[in-house]
Amino acid sequence: MQRHSLLLTLPAMPYFCFPESVGQYRENPEHTVSREAGALNNFNIHYVVSGKGFVELDGVVHELRAGEAVLYFPLQKQRYYSSQDEPWDVRWLHFYGGSGLRDYLLEQGLHKSPLWTLRQPALWVQAHEELLVEAETHRMLHPSHLSMLTYAVLTAFVEQAAALNRGKAATSADRIMELLPLMQQEAVQPFILDEWADKLGVTTYYFCKLFKSATRMTPMAFITRCRLQAAKQWLLEREDVTIGQIAEEAGYPSVSYFNKRFMEHEGMTPTAYRRLYAIRGSL
Repeated sequence: MQRHSLLLTLPAMPYFCFPESVGQYRENPEHTVSREAGALNNFNIHYVVSGKGFVELDGVVHELRAGEAVLYFPLQKQRYYSSQDEPWDVRWLHFYGGSGLRDYLLEQGLHKSPLWTLRQPALWVQAHEELLVEAETHRMLHPSHLSMLTYAVLTAFVEQAAALNRGKAATSADRIMELLPLMQQEAVQPFILDEWADKLGVTTYYFCKLFKSATRMTPMAFITRCRLQAAKQWLLEREDVTIGQIAEEAGYPSVSYFNKRFMEHEGMTPTAYRRLYAIRGSL
């Protein structure tokens, strides 16, 4: 099964990013691509949904399995192909943009490795499917919508991608991701770093290093995000509860510190936030 949509290349780029082509190949063991350096002037993501395939980089063959992807920058030499005995189901996107696009990808560190794994692939697959359906259905009729959907695919990749490493570090990163739901659930409780590090059997220093590698934030930043999210919900759902009570239940015995953190993230005090959305009547 082959789905692919080839789109016109815009001579003047009015968008941050835009698809050159997008598609999905499945049950096609003969799928193989080889491009010399300089042949293709756009970015290229191939993501393996199931099965497996191979990528050749500097003469070394790397196997790609479900949940893994290759990202090429423009003008790079490319060589990738499906497994014969376990043909891959692969979703792909070629995209381009102005200098801001390259700068953005460099700032996000996506030049550091061509091979990646996605922590929550369903989010990326959904974004890719929406782009593919739009391209198949409307082609170039809605270019701004195509650009928006391409940006959604790209940001989902940036958010979910971790450099592919099948060693111990990758296993530890997976265990960090498995801890997140429990950390979110217990975020309003006192945060004791030693206890969370013990759950992984590592030092607090290494736990923080792994956590930042896996989530791109510190453990305390994640806890703060969870606490403030809970507080925002309670501010609107429990109008008879004081700010001080909500602060304490969210893990902040100090109201002034709660106000400071809330202001940093929301740009307003909890009182102003409650008043604003109470007036609006809904989110």
